[in-house]
Amino acid sequence: MTDLTQSPQFGDRLKRFLKDYYIYLVLILVVVVLSTANLDKFPLFERGNFLSERNIINILRVSAPILTLAGAFTLLMISGYIDLSVGSAMSLSAVVYALLAINGVPFVPAFLATVLVGVLLGAINGFLVIRLKITPVIATLITLSLYKGIALLLVEDGVSAIKSGGGLKMPGWFNDYGRDGVFFGLPWAFWVAILVTIAMIVAQDRMKLGKYAAATGGNPMAAKLSGIDTARTVIILYVLVGICAALAGIARSSFMSLGDPLSGDGMELTAILVVLLGGTAFSGGEGRVLKSFIGALIIMSLTVGMLTLVPAYFQTLVVGTALLLAAASNHLVSRKDSES
Repeated sequence: MTDLTQSPQFGDRLKRFLKDYYIYLVLILVVVVLSTANLDKFPLFERGNFLSERNIINILRVSAPILTLAGAFTLLMISGYIDLSVGSAMSLSAVVYALLAINGVPFVPAFLATVLVGVLLGAINGFLVIRLKITPVIATLITLSLYKGIALLLVEDGVSAIKSGGGLKMPGWFNDYGRDGVFFGLPWAFWVAILVTIAMIVAQDRMKLGKYAAATGGNPMAAKLSGIDTARTVIILYVLVGICAALAGIARSSFMSLGDPLSGDGMELTAILVVLLGGTAFSGGEGRVLKSFIGALIIMSLTVGMLTLVPAYFQTLVVGTALLLAAASNHLVSRKDSES
């Protein structure tokens, strides 16, 4: 009798199953492990275990910035490009939003003005990469420093962030977007992240932008020969990432009730990690927005868990190790696919 586990068909099906659903299995594993780790002994979970309603709401609330970024960042990486300035763009947006609010600008104008800042920051990245032909890593490293420098300049000397004090006070509505619950105990920032993710999934599956991104990342020359305006596609993707970075900055600023020029530090590494964890090829051409969304939930769940289980100085090592494993597994999968 033939052993089904040894048949080539079984092996191919198992590989396909793991490739398609491993991210969901990892999320389940993380939840199970953290749920049985006696986290209720720690202050953060003193009212219940990891799966308590209070804790789930807290995780989703603090996850809003990365959940907002994940979809657009995925499409950009699928196109074969990258943006290392998203953390600085997020910080600058947070500062601009807080600066407008504390000086009496109402919510809607402050929100829209900050989103327009995100459009400008993304367009600058696109211009440097596409029009000036600067390598994406170099171009966005330049703007990483530039955007962060501007954010620091906007904060008054002698203070660390834009916040209430010195006769100025944040308006009462400032925390509504990122902290106060509106539906099921979750703030607007989370629901906006959900809407943005849905929009990115639709763009990937139903719109030309998603198909053009995959074609650009898979084979740029063939994409150009087929009539795709790859330059325009990439610039649009950079602008989308800039918009999402601005939304993430608004969410973080509202949650923290201040405009911190360092609030986005490390977000570029987190964005890369969740996208690679979701299976997006670093070289471009392949990836799924939904899987990156799940990857973001995994990383944020681990982050909250590490706050209680792992010393603070050890957390950076854990994140770096996870990034290494994600990159290595991504490379191995990509190489096997190219060889088959």
